[in-house]
Amino acid sequence: MPDRIDQKDSPPLFEWPAPPDVIPGWALDEALPWRGLDDFDLLVLAEEKCGRIVELKLVPLPEKLWGLHVARGKRARIYVNRRLPPIWRRFSLFHELYHLLYHKRGESFWSGTATPMSSFEHQADMFAWAAIREDWAEGTL
Repeated sequence: MPDRIDQKDSPPLFEWPAPPDVIPGWALDEALPWRGLDDFDLLVLAEEKCGRIVELKLVPLPEKLWGLHVARGKRARIYVNRRLPPIWRRFSLFHELYHLLYHKRGESFWSGTATPMSSFEHQADMFAWAAIREDWAEGTL
């Protein structure tokens, strides 16, 4: 089956979130060095910050899954759903990158803490919105 975003007479595959009314200052500060980088430079910076070799893979994923990351030892791989439009692929990349950089212990650890998982997802979303906000506003992706 070919990749598609929408087909006539069928429901959309993806639901697009609206941008937040306010992006927190911490997210804007964290995203500043990442804005405007192409994928290569973004991965170079990610490797410098996390001390791992980071790969990006665009792959077909189920419609509810925009991206995920896997890290083991000195390597990390970020998978992004290639069926997404470019702006949402970029959003997903930044979202997963935030988890890789700041939520290093993984879901199994964090789900056992008093902090709800939704808080970690919200943090990653705010970072992603801050990183793509200029592209979003200008419609450049």
